[in-house]
Amino acid sequence: MSAADWFARSVSLFAAAPKKTQVASKNAASSPNAGRRTIPERLQATLRRKPEALSPRDLRRILTELQAIVDPHVSEVEGGRRARVFAEWYGGAPIEQRQDAWLLMSDQFGPNAEKVAAARGQYEAALGTTEEGQAEVRLRRAFVSPRTRLLQRFSVFSEGMQFLVDMRAEFLPYLKSDKRLLALDAELENLFATWFDVAFLELRRISWDSPASMVEKLIQYEAVHAIKGWADVKNRLDSDRRCYGFFHPRLPDVPLIFVEGALMGHMATDIMPLLDELAAPADIKKASTAIFYSISNTQVGLRGVSFGDSLIKRVVESLRDEFPKLKTFATLSPMPGFRSWLGRNAAAMLEKLGDKERTALGRAIGLESPSAGEFLAAAEGALILPEKSPIRLMLLRCAAHYLGRVLDEGRPIDPVARFHLGNGARIERLNWAGDPSPKGLKQSYGLMVNYLYDLKRLDKHRALLATGKISVSGGIGGLYF
Repeated sequence: MSAADWFARSVSLFAAAPKKTQVASKNAASSPNAGRRTIPERLQATLRRKPEALSPRDLRRILTELQAIVDPHVSEVEGGRRARVFAEWYGGAPIEQRQDAWLLMSDQFGPNAEKVAAARGQYEAALGTTEEGQAEVRLRRAFVSPRTRLLQRFSVFSEGMQFLVDMRAEFLPYLKSDKRLLALDAELENLFATWFDVAFLELRRISWDSPASMVEKLIQYEAVHAIKGWADVKNRLDSDRRCYGFFHPRLPDVPLIFVEGALMGHMATDIMPLLDELAAPADIKKASTAIFYSISNTQVGLRGVSFGDSLIKRVVESLRDEFPKLKTFATLSPMPGFRSWLGRNAAAMLEKLGDKERTALGRAIGLESPSAGEFLAAAEGALILPEKSPIRLMLLRCAAHYLGRVLDEGRPIDPVARFHLGNGARIERLNWAGDPSPKGLKQSYGLMVNYLYDLKRLDKHRALLATGKISVSGGIGGLYF
């Protein structure tokens, strides 16, 4: 990261933290917390008000305990011991008291505003001179807040890193309603980006021979196609399957993210055979294709920390070493946002049709000029539509447009597409009735999509996406309006 980029990021993080009691009070007046006392006000008070969880006396006690953790006169080991004691209190505290603890961490351990202002002035004055490097060092040190050191002390004891990840997962839902937590969130995300860098992660295969506790984690965290039980998970770990996860040395028994794959002789178009517990395993000696059909993050508290792209790359390398005959690497992926998007944009999609196409669609629906609502109603019977149905073709064209043309701030609007296209894949094929389950119908009328990982063109596809263009196959491009 360049000095300019680091400086901009640090300033934004610093700006997220309340600098003065008066500023915090002013912001509170226009927030959902209007009328509630700020943390500094409560620390100076004598009596508790509703709905405050901790009394001023208890709040001061917790603050003292947190300050003792970060005391510069104690060793890292002693600081870690004190952090563990606090974590034990936190584990038994009700959610309202935990919220007060979050606010203390966020509000009372920010950078020293005067030191930052002075160091910033010196840095700006030194730009372009021989003193610039030294000024940058002083500015970096000024931005190292007591909050950073406090959180680092929690990482000292063995369960501390998991404690911080779980704590962030717990307060993430409160960020929209309580902006006072933004500084704590930014600090944790910044630390996690370093602590969970892919250079520190281990790729491990998860198999049926793995410890039962590890296999149970797959059942617990599978987020794409729910695992129904032990027979289901055994099928997903059969001889023609591969499951890999990234592990961190401080969380050795928890895969941070895992991918499930199937070894096949062709690109899969339907998820149901892959989930069929009674299906015989494929002959892996003849496999030419690896299909990734589920990728699941397990730690909500690591939101914003990206390692999914590295996982796929590492898995592809591992598979190629084990199976040199593999030539094709692709996914069979859901389209979780398609149905809701089409519900809002069906009228605009109908406007893109020519007169002949509109007439054919109307004839299939039974109306001369169907409205958006009438088209959507007809689409409810997607699974029984014949192959050449104009309704079916319209759904496919809308799906191609949704995946390949709709961008939000330069990024694909569909979350799964955003992940794979950001990794350099291209949209290869749409699969009708690829997921006929109730979940598949609810998300995308049963449609699924193959993303192709062409290892020689990943960088090219990423560069194209950076210009606002999405890489698609000829078949997908032919569906565009």
